Amino acid sequence: MATIQPGDTVLFQGDSITDAGRDRAVTQPNDPNGLGTGYVRDLAAMLLAEHGPDQLCVLNRGVGGDRVPALAQRWKKDCLALEPTVLSVMIGVNDVWHGLTDPTRGVSADTFALGLQQLLREAREALPALRLIVLAEPFVLPCGAGVQLPFEPELSNRRRLVRELANDLRRDGPVVFVAYQDAFNTATARGIAPEALAEDGVHPTMAGHMLMARAWWDAAHGA
Repeated sequence: MATIQPGDTVLFQGDSITDAGRDRAVTQPNDPNGLGTGYVRDLAAMLLAEHGPDQLCVLNRGVGGDRVPALAQRWKKDCLALEPTVLSVMIGVNDVWHGLTDPTRGVSADTFALGLQQLLREAREALPALRLIVLAEPFVLPCGAGVQLPFEPELSNRRRLVRELANDLRRDGPVVFVAYQDAFNTATARGIAPEALAEDGVHPTMAGHMLMARAWWDAAHGA
């Protein structure tokens, strides 16, 4: 079972949703200031309570505004050099969003998929201790920018590509896929207003971040 284990270094990568206002000057693991105020901090609390703070190193290296090409530029420093044993990546909404407001800043589906595949394969080749990849899909809720801009069907296509990549990578080692869109859809179907989970349709509220943490936890512990 591909769960988190004592001794793991758990690294979270992504854009502003992962970044969540973290203090980038704080580089040591398990420091609340360096983990941000979002789902990474929620998950760190859950993981450290489960295993003990002396048994895990939890790191956040999300950067607001990142798309796959920007992630690639910092991959060596912000991923490979940190030698994670568990690597969690969620990226993709900006690859679509930026292109909706400025076509020159969008990232094509092919560039997105090939770029993300290359980064994860590079991590596996460079990090023999990397034993688990957690790959999470981008999401959007029907409020704010989520209704003001035509995210669909392109974001659905990115979710499909991420799921396919997870299946492909799974042939060479453990991979967990986190279906965040499904988790948010389930919550709104229960009657929770989209604005209560992500006011602008993209960036989660406190409740939205906790929903993400629980979805990640359930996916990782069910692998």
